[in-house]
Amino acid sequence: MTSIILDCDPGHDDAIAMILALANPQLNVLAVTTSAGNQTPDKTLHNALRLLTLLNRSDIPVTGGALKPLARELIIAPEVHGESGLDGPKLPEPTFQPQNCSATELMAKQVRQSDQPVTLVPTGPLTNIAIFLTAHPELHSNIERIVLMGGSAGPGNWTAAAEFNIYVDPEAADIVFKAGIPIVMCGLDVTHQAQIMDCDIERVRAIKNPIAQCVADLLDFFMIYHRNPKWGFEGAPLHDPCTIAWLLKPELFQSVDCHVAIETSSELTVGMTVADRYQLTDKPANCTLVTDIDRQGFVDLIVESLNNYS
Repeated sequence: MTSIILDCDPGHDDAIAMILALANPQLNVLAVTTSAGNQTPDKTLHNALRLLTLLNRSDIPVTGGALKPLARELIIAPEVHGESGLDGPKLPEPTFQPQNCSATELMAKQVRQSDQPVTLVPTGPLTNIAIFLTAHPELHSNIERIVLMGGSAGPGNWTAAAEFNIYVDPEAADIVFKAGIPIVMCGLDVTHQAQIMDCDIERVRAIKNPIAQCVADLLDFFMIYHRNPKWGFEGAPLHDPCTIAWLLKPELFQSVDCHVAIETSSELTVGMTVADRYQLTDKPANCTLVTDIDRQGFVDLIVESLNNYS
């Protein structure tokens, strides 16, 4: 069993990543912390509580994190995720309260108490992770790895050069990538291949449990933004669930080890994840860059996992 902490900004694909993680007993979710990103910090925390209420998992401690990036004003993405951050399905109101502590404090407590190294799984901006790593260097040895959704070795999706999560807080990403902890980066290179099609949504909708119906409604809404012809997508890319799928079935993916650096100052390329795939510098690899996915196997994993809910 792998112990993980989910740091997320729900967000449709964050929600599906959480649902996927909690459907599989191979993963032990120690905590959920939330960041601002897809929506404002109050909404992302509320959404995490709503999702865990839907999943009947009030036993998992939840708390909110930083209200804004380390050195910049907050950018959100309501055009992708709607006014609530989870537009589409009808979700219950929370039946429990967040912990009375910061994301850093909750992460530190759970990592310190764990009887095995913990994997951090951030699927939003890396602000909380950067603050935690900076505040608790003594706990770095208790962290197995960081499996994150963010970045791109090619074009961005928020600017020409930058993926959204890294662009929102490049200074935080710079801290994380320099921390010396093993990183698995599920960036746009792989997540744009992890598209869900209309026929896949119907497979999900055919699963007769409330969680699967919620996921189908999430996907219906998520599809709206990604139908814009400028993207050239046939379906909608499920970015964040790639992190959980990698933990569950790494054989679905291909990757390469390389050095990744974060641009924090250039007017044109701020937020760019500069991947040295051909070892053109003498900097050692600090990242496993995930490059390819078995899309059908990924969809099958989602469907199988949703069948685990009664």
